[in-house]
Amino acid sequence: KKSRKQLEEKTMDYLGIDLSCAIGSLRNGEFPAKDCLLPLISKLLGYFLVAASMTVKLPQIMKIVDNKSVKGLSVVAFELEVIGYTISLAYCLNKDLPFSAFGELAFLLIQALILVACIYYYSQPVPVTTWIRPLLYCAVAPTVLAGQINPTLFEALYASQHAIFLFARLPQIWKNFK
Repeated sequence: KKSRKQLEEKTMDYLGIDLSCAIGSLRNGEFPAKDCLLPLISKLLGYFLVAASMTVKLPQIMKIVDNKSVKGLSVVAFELEVIGYTISLAYCLNKDLPFSAFGELAFLLIQALILVACIYYYSQPVPVTTWIRPLLYCAVAPTVLAGQINPTLFEALYASQHAIFLFARLPQIWKNFK
């Protein structure tokens, strides 16, 4: 038979956030200790970032849809961004990190995919050679996201993500310059 305290502690865990320590301290009229408060703040900030990331690319998506134009946008820049988010998300998923630590990547990936789809849609006609990249992505991404690749290759991909994000900016910078 579980004590009342054990039941309270069990019901104080929401979304991976243990509230029992902080609430217990506050009930006793004390400010929560640092070792109790810091993990709580960290988790809450993580979930705040996840929530905020849901709208990061929405203004750009809405502007494209409203104007029905992608003039001045580099499709390669956005495709590289999708690859970077895919690698980052796959790594976090396969390292079993908590959602609060990587959830923003899922939403950024979804929005980046929508942006690429908008660019394709409003860049009609899209050359046949351009369709090779999304088809290749659709073939490889599930394998990467599932972690079904060589661990050494997986670590190398993760290590290369920063370079991918850097090189994702260069085509857009060049297009703006031209």
